[in-house]
Amino acid sequence: MAPASPSADARASAEAQAAALQLLDTAPRHEVRELTAGGTEAVIMLDGKSYLLRITRQGKLILTK
Repeated sequence: MAPASPSADARASAEAQAAALQLLDTAPRHEVRELTAGGTEAVIMLDGKSYLLRITRQGKLILTK
């Protein structure tokens, strides 16, 4: 199979970017500061497993198992 042409790669990238933007418009929104009750950490549950969501000093998010 031949590699995709640069124009095909650009088109695929643009389509992926458009899909991501649509998801941002339609996905449920949750304010992290509410999840952390004004602190810097929250425990998030998925299928009975706990994950720690943490806000760093730089204002970034880290999710760990």
